[in-house]
Amino acid sequence: MAGLRLLAIHAHPDDESSKAAATMARYVDEGNRVKVLTCTGGERGDVLNPAMDRPVVKENIGAIRREEMANAIKALGVEHEWLGYVDSGLPEGDPLPPLPEGSFALADTEEVVQKVVKVIREFRPHVIITYDENGGYPHPDHLKVHEVSMIAWEKSGEQDYHPELGQAWTPLKLYYTHGFIRQRMQMFHDLLVEQGKESPYAEILDRWKANQADTMARVTTQVNVERWFDRRDAALKAHATQIDPAGTFFATPVEVQRRLWPTEEFELAKTRVSTSLPEDDLFAGIEKALD
Repeated sequence: MAGLRLLAIHAHPDDESSKAAATMARYVDEGNRVKVLTCTGGERGDVLNPAMDRPVVKENIGAIRREEMANAIKALGVEHEWLGYVDSGLPEGDPLPPLPEGSFALADTEEVVQKVVKVIREFRPHVIITYDENGGYPHPDHLKVHEVSMIAWEKSGEQDYHPELGQAWTPLKLYYTHGFIRQRMQMFHDLLVEQGKESPYAEILDRWKANQADTMARVTTQVNVERWFDRRDAALKAHATQIDPAGTFFATPVEVQRRLWPTEEFELAKTRVSTSLPEDDLFAGIEKALD
């Protein structure tokens, strides 16, 4: 299926590369339009790659992350737009400190919704990808993305909702992306242990056990994207401040991933078209609805 449009709404640069990147690259190659909407510049993100942990990088982190984003977008072949907000950072401590003034998580929700609706009406996506009610993980910017995405899903098609933002457009499906699946990491962890190698997945799996989270139980849709894992990895590596090439993302060789877990996972949260679950295509049911 070609000629359709998908909008992925993300909180920070690098989120698009760690969540559904291969799926987006696949749909572009199949003749569809894909746009990533990044809500913040990632200005308060920590430098997570030891090789990039230098004062000059930290001093220029905003500009560097914009350059990294441009390189990731080029690797994926998608379109891109900044929403223009400032990263809220991830508060730490007990009690948690207040969020910084002027940050995305503190922005007026109605204001943000209007900006997202404007993007939706201009791009006219058939499918939207966003985060679940937990934000994927409870970063305040991810939670904000979920909140405004769900409101914009409802409002963008209402003729009398801020007509100055453009002609009303009604998206047909909305998905939560589930980029981190416990069963997938358990499989890769077990393989490394069997081979007598140290597993970087152990700490993550321990946290999962403590939280008893099972995102796979929520998955409705698995898209086969093994041919696009190289593009995903190129996009990840473009975010050099955030992604350690010797880290967890690359602990399992691509050829092993293709053999054992060739898909990316999603949860169909909202739909205005008929479809049969489970799915293997985010555009399932849309072609028939458009006939």
